[in-house]
Amino acid sequence: MKHNHGFDEVRRILKKEEAAGSLDRRKFLQASGRVASLALGLTIANQFNGLSVSAETPMFKSYPFTLGIASGEPLPDSVVLWTRLAPDPLTGGGMKEQDVPVKWEIARDVYFRNVVKHGVEFARAQFGHSVHAEVYGLEPGTEYFYRFKVGNDISQVGRTKTLPPFTADVSKLTFAFASCQHYNDYFTAYDHMAKEDLDLVFHLGDYIYETGQSGDGAGGRIHNTPEIHTLEDYRNRYALYKSDIDLQKVHEAFPWVVTWDDHEVEDNYAGGVPSQNDQTLEQFAIRRAAAYQAYYEHMPLRRTSIPHKDNMQLYRKLTYGNLAQFNILDTRQFRDDQANGDLWKAPTAESEDPNRTMLGNDQEAWLLGELGKSTATWNVLAQQVFFARRDGKMGDGDNLSMDAWDGYPAARNRILTYINEHNIPNLVVLTGDVHTNWANDIKLDYTNPNSPAIGVEFVGTSITSGGDGYDIASYGKNMLKENPHIKFYTNQRGYVRCTVTPQSWQSDYRIIPYVSRPGAPVSTRISFKVESGKPGLQSVGQAVALT
Repeated sequence: MKHNHGFDEVRRILKKEEAAGSLDRRKFLQASGRVASLALGLTIANQFNGLSVSAETPMFKSYPFTLGIASGEPLPDSVVLWTRLAPDPLTGGGMKEQDVPVKWEIARDVYFRNVVKHGVEFARAQFGHSVHAEVYGLEPGTEYFYRFKVGNDISQVGRTKTLPPFTADVSKLTFAFASCQHYNDYFTAYDHMAKEDLDLVFHLGDYIYETGQSGDGAGGRIHNTPEIHTLEDYRNRYALYKSDIDLQKVHEAFPWVVTWDDHEVEDNYAGGVPSQNDQTLEQFAIRRAAAYQAYYEHMPLRRTSIPHKDNMQLYRKLTYGNLAQFNILDTRQFRDDQANGDLWKAPTAESEDPNRTMLGNDQEAWLLGELGKSTATWNVLAQQVFFARRDGKMGDGDNLSMDAWDGYPAARNRILTYINEHNIPNLVVLTGDVHTNWANDIKLDYTNPNSPAIGVEFVGTSITSGGDGYDIASYGKNMLKENPHIKFYTNQRGYVRCTVTPQSWQSDYRIIPYVSRPGAPVSTRISFKVESGKPGLQSVGQAVALT
């Protein structure tokens, strides 16, 4: 069945922009939107390289690309193209238990007049009819457009970009990072992110929430879904989130690099240990395996991340020329259980045990090895939980989060000592998890106010989790006073945009005033700059609100 909605409007937009010689690819993707990109594909369906992959054309009762498309894991010559066939997305997907061939193509232009690669990838029933097409033979540092086709249905059009050559001199990188998107409220921040001029997007965890959800009926999105445990449960929850149009837009606009935190499985789980007492270790292993598989099915990941039972390879490196090396970490799968029963506690012999690990022995050794080999100007840890020390008790004594690196101080010290002793330059840590914005200097000795910074941490707030939020109150003011290495805090929603050059790193805290209803404007609350070779944060002010 063909879907021709909006064809005349799309044709009018395209003709107008083309005649004026001003067809900008982001303007096209945003102005034409969901229906437009679909209709554009249909106008040229007969030009889809004439691929014949099945004697019987698959037919669906409704449009199969309901969850959108995505790209990710870019390399200088390769990228992953993702989609999942789901004509009935919220009730298991609505597909038969058989593999379905899906055509894909990638072009240098949005009209697909210059198709450079095309092929067929099967949507495997085993993986929820998801598609992970690993496309090779692409040019480095190059913008491409892509789409899928199955039967008579053509997907939305997406834009992606390969990385520059590994050793290339790169003058600039612009990316955004985000985390923590609870579906009860609106993903307006993603609408604004999709309009940014970015090379990449990093997602640092809590892509979904596993808990039972219900709209509050007072401005947020109204829906009722129970807590999830099975593979079908997790698939349906991802489908609910991926039905969001703003999330689909930003996936279409940029390649993504993803890692998880806890809510993709269960709040504050640690390795193979659940945080809830209503399940045995064996039951949790089954639940974790289901959650890991659903995560793979819905992310633009390579085959190297296919789960094996309840284990999944997710830590990896991304090198952006000689400018930046991103070490993408997994702080959930291999960690020791939280000390002292979790939550915020005073440090004890248990939490300060020198053998405790956040990353697991293999990942920690891998990280130190990659840092030691790095020749990049900026060395980045893209990870989940608060890295710098954060004392929540005013005055004498300490109150620390046992779920964050404060609960694993020996593991943090091993990393920082290695960086310091090996003179690894320009450490930047990117963090999510806490639903608030922070900017921190990283020190070897937080008890000594004269201890120099050896790196910086940018903690990004949530897309929606925590509700509308506010700027700063007594809690934030007290935290800044108690922790002088923490330079900034707000409880507002949004994301962080980073601009990186060989000379400096700038992080702009992009915030929106509300998420309980759609349509919020975006502004830059504050920006921080770091000069290469000079660890430490420099505030560069704040901007007025943008509409």
